Amino acid sequence: MLANGDHQSVPLSVLLKRELANEKVEKPELSHSQALQSKKGEDFTLIKTECQRVLGDGVTTFSVFGLFDGHSGTAAAIYTKENLLKNVLGAIPPDLSRDEWLSALPRALVAGFVKTDKDFQQRERTSGTTVTFAIIEGRVVTVASVGDSRCILESAEGDLYYLSADHRLESNEEERERITSSGGEVGRLNTGGGTEIGPLRCWPGGLCLSRSIGDMDVGEFIVPVPYVKQVKLSSAGGRLVIASDGVWDALSAESAVECCRGMPPDEAATEIVKEAVLVKGLRDDTTCVVIDVKPPANPNLPAPPPPKNPGKGVFMGMFRKKSTESCTDCVKEEYREPDFVEELFEEGSASLAERLDSKYPVCNMFKLFVCAVCQVNIKPGEGISIHAESSNTRNLRPWDGPFLCNSCQEKKEAMEGKQPSGGLPCITPELFKIIMG
Repeated sequence: MLANGDHQSVPLSVLLKRELANEKVEKPELSHSQALQSKKGEDFTLIKTECQRVLGDGVTTFSVFGLFDGHSGTAAAIYTKENLLKNVLGAIPPDLSRDEWLSALPRALVAGFVKTDKDFQQRERTSGTTVTFAIIEGRVVTVASVGDSRCILESAEGDLYYLSADHRLESNEEERERITSSGGEVGRLNTGGGTEIGPLRCWPGGLCLSRSIGDMDVGEFIVPVPYVKQVKLSSAGGRLVIASDGVWDALSAESAVECCRGMPPDEAATEIVKEAVLVKGLRDDTTCVVIDVKPPANPNLPAPPPPKNPGKGVFMGMFRKKSTESCTDCVKEEYREPDFVEELFEEGSASLAERLDSKYPVCNMFKLFVCAVCQVNIKPGEGISIHAESSNTRNLRPWDGPFLCNSCQEKKEAMEGKQPSGGLPCITPELFKIIMG
């Protein structure tokens, strides 16, 4: 996870200018496929290619791939599939340039996930869902996730990267501490006589995940705030594998990419599901989406470097960091295209105050009188700063946003294990007059 205040040593705008400087603005080619063996009928996918969005500097085209693994019914998974993308895009201002749009995605994903959860819970349905949600624009891949479905990337150079986080309580000590400090309980199922069985679960409710969308019967400390990672692929591209826990309970990331290497996406997705079922049988819905990102058919592009590990891509976890060198004499060198996977953004905090902080990456992303989560207009006297009662205010002024409406502020407090309270800094009628002059 990136240190506070050091989110990226080379701005995203510089990375995009490198493409222009090297005349490599062609979109990569995407090919994809999915495979499913159903046990409960609670896995759903969303695939939308060639989505268009009008920006301040033209039109951008992007593709969306989502996997929703429902539990306790299908309502949450279906609702999230139908509404999440709309909520994410609704949190991005319409007049941003391409690089600003990409920079805004991480926070827009947080706002979209929380709004989707809030809206679904108002329907008083008790089901829940994991979400792994990938947006691909050019060679920039942005992935947001809650739960235990996963997204991995095998680069064309043969390296393997995790683009999602595992929010199972069994494997995430930090999340266990967050839940207990918020008033929840974590433990195994007690069968009587002191005997405990099964994975660690959150009580009440017995959910073994710390983050999801829905699950209103479990408690607000099961939060919808996603882990987000954004990377830029090398010019040679790579392969993304998005799969539900039915795959990952049976196969490691290395095994998944190894068993289908060299296959086209349709054969690869089928082979991964087949291998997972062979290992453990069909105990759960087992779903896999495979996306290949390939360089465009352009003879002017240089040949990609040979894979460092032609037979096996097993390098885990660490991205090559970008140079921190910055001087006017090195501008042309800075704009040259580095041919490796670059990390642009990574954050996994469950705190809305941290994830919606207005200082990064687009200062004007949140309008003063619009709720940062649900995008409704805020009347004077109702808006509450997301930094209210925060110990890290950085000398913020009363009108420094982003702001939340009353219902989203209550949602935020509930996720933090607090009771809704009054007396918080808000946009008062008097303050409204001062701001507007």
